[in-house]
Amino acid sequence: QVQLVESGGGLVQAGGSLRLSCAASGSIFSLNAMGWYRQAPGKQRVLVASITIAESTNYADSVKGRFTISRDNAKNTVYLQMNSLKPEDTAVYFCNADVKTTLGIRRYWGQGTQVTVSS
Repeated sequence: QVQLVESGGGLVQAGGSLRLSCAASGSIFSLNAMGWYRQAPGKQRVLVASITIAESTNYADSVKGRFTISRDNAKNTVYLQMNSLKPEDTAVYFCNADVKTTLGIRRYWGQGTQVTVSS
């Protein structure tokens, strides 16, 4: 069994910064691609950023130049550094990871962490 646990969300003023973390634990052979999604009230969950095992990154246009995704493979952790936050960044942020286990490769999700940006 694999678990992803996010941390680092909270309330911040516009222009501020937050750093989200997501740690994977359990029966993990390896972590392949990892990513962050967000879901605002009444909207669909959308990709924010992703990072491959080779550390190639991809960002939504709305966060390019403000957010940075990174990973620490030794700690099975993915991070999202969020700078110059805007009220429209307010959402629940979810991490995911493609995990190789004894049963093959499967995508796991964290429980989500709330980010609220006040104007």
